[in-house]
Amino acid sequence: VAEQSGLIEAIGPEVLRSACAEAAGWPTPRGAGEPPFVSVNVSPRQLRSGDLVEQVTGALLESGMAAERLHVELTETAVISDEARWREIGVRVWLDDFGTGYSSLSHLRRVQVDGLKIDRSFITDLLRDPDDLALTSAIIAMGHSMGITVVAEGVERQGQFDLLRERDCDLAQGYWLGHPMSALEFVRLLD
Repeated sequence: VAEQSGLIEAIGPEVLRSACAEAAGWPTPRGAGEPPFVSVNVSPRQLRSGDLVEQVTGALLESGMAAERLHVELTETAVISDEARWREIGVRVWLDDFGTGYSSLSHLRRVQVDGLKIDRSFITDLLRDPDDLALTSAIIAMGHSMGITVVAEGVERQGQFDLLRERDCDLAQGYWLGHPMSALEFVRLLD
Protein backbone atom coordinates (compact mmCIF):
# COMPACT_ATOMS: atom_id res chain seq x y z
CA VAL A 1 0.00 0.00 0.00
CA ALA A 2 2.79 2.44 0.92
CA GLU A 3 4.58 1.68 -2.35
CA GLN A 4 1.48 2.10 -4.52
CA SER A 5 0.26 5.26 -2.79
CA GLY A 6 3.66 6.95 -2.76
CA LEU A 7 3.78 7.03 1.05
CA ILE A 8 6.94 4.94 0.91
CA GLU A 9 8.82 8.08 -0.11
CA ALA A 10 7.99 9.59 3.30
CA ILE A 11 8.11 6.37 5.33
CA GLY A 12 11.30 4.93 3.80
CA PRO A 13 13.75 7.65 4.90
CA GLU A 14 12.32 7.60 8.43
CA VAL A 15 12.69 3.82 8.65
CA LEU A 16 16.26 4.13 7.42
CA ARG A 17 17.15 6.83 9.98
CA SER A 18 15.48 4.93 12.82
CA ALA A 19 17.18 1.64 11.92
CA CYS A 20 20.63 3.26 11.77
CA ALA A 21 20.08 5.18 15.02
CA GLU A 22 18.95 2.04 16.84
CA ALA A 23 21.69 -0.22 15.44
CA ALA A 24 24.43 2.32 16.21
CA GLY A 25 23.87 1.63 19.90
CA TRP A 26 23.88 -2.17 19.72
CA PRO A 27 26.65 -3.84 21.71
CA THR A 28 28.90 -6.44 20.15
CA PRO A 29 27.90 -9.82 21.62
CA ARG A 30 30.53 -11.55 23.73
CA GLY A 31 32.71 -13.81 21.62
CA ALA A 32 31.60 -12.20 18.35
CA GLY A 33 34.26 -10.66 16.17
CA GLU A 34 32.10 -8.03 14.52
CA PRO A 35 29.25 -5.85 15.72
CA PRO A 36 25.82 -6.85 14.41
CA PHE A 37 24.49 -5.36 11.20
CA VAL A 38 21.04 -4.04 10.35
CA SER A 39 19.19 -4.74 7.10
CA VAL A 40 16.74 -2.27 5.61
CA ASN A 41 14.45 -3.16 2.72
CA VAL A 42 14.35 -0.53 -0.01
CA SER A 43 11.51 -0.34 -2.48
CA PRO A 44 11.91 0.18 -6.23
CA ARG A 45 10.13 3.53 -5.86
CA GLN A 46 12.73 4.69 -3.33
CA LEU A 47 15.49 3.71 -5.75
CA ARG A 48 13.85 5.63 -8.58
CA SER A 49 13.55 8.78 -6.45
CA GLY A 50 17.23 9.45 -7.14
CA ASP A 51 18.27 10.60 -3.68
CA LEU A 52 18.45 7.31 -1.81
CA VAL A 53 22.24 7.33 -1.60
CA GLU A 54 22.10 10.78 -0.03
CA GLN A 55 19.44 9.58 2.43
CA VAL A 56 21.63 6.62 3.40
CA THR A 57 24.71 8.81 3.79
CA GLY A 58 22.73 11.25 5.94
CA ALA A 59 21.34 8.47 8.15
CA LEU A 60 24.82 7.04 8.66
CA LEU A 61 26.32 10.43 9.52
CA GLU A 62 23.44 11.30 11.85
CA SER A 63 23.67 7.96 13.69
CA GLY A 64 27.44 7.57 13.67
CA MET A 65 27.06 3.97 12.54
CA ALA A 66 29.75 2.43 10.33
CA ALA A 67 28.54 2.02 6.75
CA GLU A 68 29.48 -1.66 6.51
CA ARG A 69 26.97 -2.40 9.28
CA LEU A 70 24.10 -1.29 7.02
CA HIS A 71 22.78 -3.84 4.54
CA VAL A 72 20.40 -2.42 1.95
CA GLU A 73 18.03 -5.10 0.66
CA LEU A 74 16.71 -4.78 -2.87
CA THR A 75 14.35 -7.06 -4.75
CA GLU A 76 15.61 -8.72 -7.91
CA THR A 77 13.36 -6.58 -10.04
CA ALA A 78 14.68 -3.31 -8.61
CA VAL A 79 17.11 -1.49 -10.85
CA ILE A 80 20.39 -0.55 -9.26
CA SER A 81 21.76 2.50 -11.03
CA ASP A 82 24.08 3.84 -8.33
CA GLU A 83 26.14 0.72 -7.68
CA ALA A 84 29.46 2.58 -7.72
CA ARG A 85 28.15 5.12 -5.20
CA TRP A 86 26.98 2.34 -2.84
CA ARG A 87 30.48 0.88 -2.99
CA GLU A 88 32.05 4.30 -2.29
CA ILE A 89 30.11 4.79 0.94
CA GLY A 90 30.70 1.19 2.06
CA VAL A 91 27.10 0.02 2.42
CA ARG A 92 26.43 -3.66 1.71
CA VAL A 93 23.94 -4.49 -1.04
CA TRP A 94 21.82 -7.64 -0.77
CA LEU A 95 19.29 -9.17 -3.13
CA ASP A 96 16.11 -10.01 -1.24
CA ASP A 97 13.65 -12.79 -2.15
CA PHE A 98 16.22 -14.37 -4.47
CA GLY A 99 14.80 -16.85 -6.95
CA THR A 100 11.39 -15.25 -7.37
CA GLY A 101 12.25 -12.58 -9.95
CA TYR A 102 12.80 -12.88 -13.66
CA SER A 103 16.45 -11.95 -13.81
CA SER A 104 18.19 -13.65 -10.89
CA LEU A 105 21.29 -14.81 -12.75
CA SER A 106 21.66 -11.69 -14.87
CA HIS A 107 21.51 -9.56 -11.69
CA LEU A 108 24.27 -11.60 -10.09
CA ARG A 109 26.44 -11.26 -13.17
CA ARG A 110 25.72 -7.57 -13.78
CA VAL A 111 25.52 -6.16 -10.27
CA GLN A 112 28.06 -7.01 -7.63
CA VAL A 113 26.06 -7.81 -4.53
CA ASP A 114 27.41 -8.70 -1.12
CA GLY A 115 24.65 -11.12 -0.24
CA LEU A 116 21.48 -12.78 -1.37
CA LYS A 117 18.51 -14.01 0.58
CA ILE A 118 16.91 -17.22 -0.65
CA ASP A 119 13.17 -16.66 -0.78
CA ARG A 120 11.16 -18.48 1.86
CA SER A 121 9.12 -20.24 -0.84
CA PHE A 122 12.15 -22.53 -1.41
CA ILE A 123 12.69 -23.11 2.32
CA THR A 124 9.09 -23.91 3.30
CA ASP A 125 9.06 -27.36 1.65
CA LEU A 126 12.78 -28.04 1.89
CA LEU A 127 12.20 -31.19 3.94
CA ARG A 128 9.55 -32.67 1.58
CA ASP A 129 10.36 -31.42 -1.91
CA PRO A 130 13.60 -32.67 -3.49
CA ASP A 131 13.37 -29.92 -6.13
CA ASP A 132 13.38 -27.19 -3.46
CA LEU A 133 16.34 -28.87 -1.77
CA ALA A 134 18.20 -29.11 -5.08
CA LEU A 135 17.51 -25.46 -5.98
CA THR A 136 18.43 -24.23 -2.52
CA SER A 137 21.67 -26.23 -2.57
CA ALA A 138 22.50 -24.86 -6.03
CA ILE A 139 21.83 -21.25 -4.95
CA ILE A 140 24.10 -21.67 -1.92
CA ALA A 141 26.88 -23.20 -4.02
CA MET A 142 26.52 -20.55 -6.74
CA GLY A 143 26.55 -17.71 -4.22
CA HIS A 144 29.64 -19.07 -2.52
CA SER A 145 31.46 -19.57 -5.82
CA MET A 146 30.89 -15.85 -6.49
CA GLY A 147 31.99 -14.80 -3.00
CA ILE A 148 28.45 -13.87 -1.96
CA THR A 149 27.02 -14.39 1.53
CA VAL A 150 23.84 -16.49 1.43
CA VAL A 151 20.90 -16.16 3.84
CA ALA A 152 17.91 -18.50 4.00
CA GLU A 153 14.59 -16.79 4.79
CA GLY A 154 11.65 -18.44 6.52
CA VAL A 155 13.44 -21.07 8.60
CA GLU A 156 10.72 -22.40 10.89
CA ARG A 157 11.87 -25.92 11.80
CA GLN A 158 15.00 -27.59 13.15
CA GLY A 159 15.17 -29.91 10.12
CA GLN A 160 15.29 -26.96 7.72
CA PHE A 161 18.06 -25.36 9.75
CA ASP A 162 20.04 -28.63 9.84
CA LEU A 163 19.82 -29.12 6.05
CA LEU A 164 20.89 -25.54 5.43
CA ARG A 165 23.77 -25.90 7.86
CA GLU A 166 24.90 -29.13 6.10
CA ARG A 167 25.00 -27.16 2.86
CA ASP A 168 27.05 -24.36 4.48
CA CYS A 169 24.38 -21.68 4.20
CA ASP A 170 25.95 -18.64 5.86
CA LEU A 171 22.96 -17.21 7.73
CA ALA A 172 19.34 -18.05 8.41
CA GLN A 173 16.33 -16.11 9.57
CA GLY A 174 12.86 -17.16 10.60
CA TYR A 175 10.61 -17.99 13.51
CA TRP A 176 12.59 -21.08 14.47
CA LEU A 177 15.47 -18.77 15.38
CA GLY A 178 13.43 -16.00 16.97
CA HIS A 179 10.27 -13.96 16.88
CA PRO A 180 9.96 -10.20 16.46
CA MET A 181 10.95 -8.34 19.61
CA SER A 182 11.26 -4.81 20.89
CA ALA A 183 14.49 -2.88 20.54
CA LEU A 184 15.12 -3.20 24.29
CA GLU A 185 14.62 -6.98 24.19
CA PHE A 186 17.06 -7.23 21.29
CA VAL A 187 19.75 -5.24 23.12
CA ARG A 188 19.30 -7.53 26.14
CA LEU A 189 19.72 -10.54 23.85
CA LEU A 190 22.98 -9.11 22.48
CA ASP A 191 24.29 -8.52 26.00
